[in-house]
Amino acid sequence: MPTSIQTLRPQPLRYHPQAYVFVTEALRQAQEIVGKDSAEDEESAHISGRELLEGVRVLGLKQYGMMAPSVFHSWGITATEDFGHIVFEMVERDELRKTDRDQLSDFCDIYSFADAFQQSYAVNTAKAFAS
Repeated sequence: MPTSIQTLRPQPLRYHPQAYVFVTEALRQAQEIVGKDSAEDEESAHISGRELLEGVRVLGLKQYGMMAPSVFHSWGITATEDFGHIVFEMVERDELRKTDRDQLSDFCDIYSFADAFQQSYAVNTAKAFAS
């Protein structure tokens, strides 16, 4: 059966391309936080949606500080569920793997960006006032 041109075209990304790069980096961050090695087999390196979102939070604070929600918004991301959509898009494109237990709902309403990136952000002034 001939393949239509429609099936040969890659599906358009739902979010900004940088968001997918960030999720890949956040995955490594999360694996580091929970002590899992990405070089291990897939099952032992697997992390949950909640663990990935902790990696998103930590990496977001490191890279963007209080501006993380603004950066995410510019990528089309307004809630933790959006990171789940990115993960499942990456699974569909065989860029990530999932288990039968993984669900989009694992990413829903885990934290608000205001709480995770703004209210808990502490500015380190030690260098500014060091003599």
